[in-house]
Amino acid sequence: MATKPDQLSLLAKIDQIIDPADLNRIAHMLNNMAIPDIAHHIESAPPRARRILWELLDEEFEGEVLGELSEQVQLEFLEGMDSAEVVAIFEGMDPDDIADIIQQLPDKVIPEVLQAMTEQDRLRVEKVLNYNEYTAGGLMNTDTITVRPDLTMDVVLRYLRRHEEIPEVTDNLFVVNRNDTFLGTLPITKLLTSSPNITVREVMVTDVEAIPATLPDSEVARLFQRHDWVSAPVVDEAGKLLGRITIDDVVDVIVEDADHSLLGLAGLSDEEETFSPVRRSAPARAIWLCVNLVAALVAASVVNLFSDTIEKVVALAVLMPIVANMGGVAGHQTLTVVVRGLALGQVSRNNLRWLFNKEFMVGCLNGMLWALVMGTIASLWFGDYTIGLVIGAAMAINLVTAAVAGCLLPVILQSLRIDPALAGSMALTTVTDVMGFFSFLGLATVFYA
Repeated sequence: MATKPDQLSLLAKIDQIIDPADLNRIAHMLNNMAIPDIAHHIESAPPRARRILWELLDEEFEGEVLGELSEQVQLEFLEGMDSAEVVAIFEGMDPDDIADIIQQLPDKVIPEVLQAMTEQDRLRVEKVLNYNEYTAGGLMNTDTITVRPDLTMDVVLRYLRRHEEIPEVTDNLFVVNRNDTFLGTLPITKLLTSSPNITVREVMVTDVEAIPATLPDSEVARLFQRHDWVSAPVVDEAGKLLGRITIDDVVDVIVEDADHSLLGLAGLSDEEETFSPVRRSAPARAIWLCVNLVAALVAASVVNLFSDTIEKVVALAVLMPIVANMGGVAGHQTLTVVVRGLALGQVSRNNLRWLFNKEFMVGCLNGMLWALVMGTIASLWFGDYTIGLVIGAAMAINLVTAAVAGCLLPVILQSLRIDPALAGSMALTTVTDVMGFFSFLGLATVFYA
């Protein structure tokens, strides 16, 4: 691979710490791996080693490997490249992958990159760029094979044989009219097993649900899961075929959504990855730590209201964290179930009341059970039945509150267009802490006054 001028110093440093023979062996091993395995090894390396592996990669593999990397790692490698280098990497990549990567480039660079492409590639990429990257239009690939309904199987087969290869993950050909309006699909299995003289119209599948280009990608993933699709057509508002979505793209959406939910519950953004540099991770985490500090101060102020009671009954300070902790755990159980239901599109106005009643009853039953258990433990521990009654009542109140908050908070946040996976955990912790401390210390004040 040709060495770029700005890489000379990097390679010189590598030569100082690694024997050239070792580098050659690493390069040989790397370039003989499958593309997904190369991408996995690059993403699993710290930033400095990641850059070294990228430089050892053959140019012919750069585009395919780049398409397999996460957005944050892609951006690391794209920074500093000029438009000609970016276009060279795009050679042979699918339009949907190119569109995803282009949207990460600085605005002033995007026109230069598009201008440097061939006219055919530019038109295909621009078709995808017309749609938000988180919609079916932004997810689709324009590389499709279409046929007319009046053609015979023999003509279709001869047409396919004229191609050197067909698009990957092709399980159907798409049937369109002269205006490219989508009419149905011709399964490859039908094409191979039908008589050569039968027309496409006679065997085509017409009850296929085409995907609107503006449909959110999460909805697309649910449709694929529900119907067990391998590929599906994408159409515009007039029903004109624009492209197709394949299962490999849907798997990426599912993984991204799962990562988003997992990171969101910890108050982290999608930009956080395992080997993110300190300059990126520290500020992003600091924002949510600040929000959490404000919530903690609110809970602390509630405790401060009852400082006199705590001084009289020292046991309250020992038992106080238990009430808040139990409420937090119970609330997060409900929150996780509801956030998952929202993500899968299972929670709506029609079934929200049933879900609320169910979680409320679960909260009541667990509240009574653990109130009895903790009340007994506290009474025996401190030899004071009053404190057992106080903590039992407070725990019951907090577990019910946690169930209600865990059920309603995600729905409320979503209605306010706030991501419940990201903000729900922090909001719930605040509610359960405040209610736990207030109920426990408030009841203690009443009984020990």
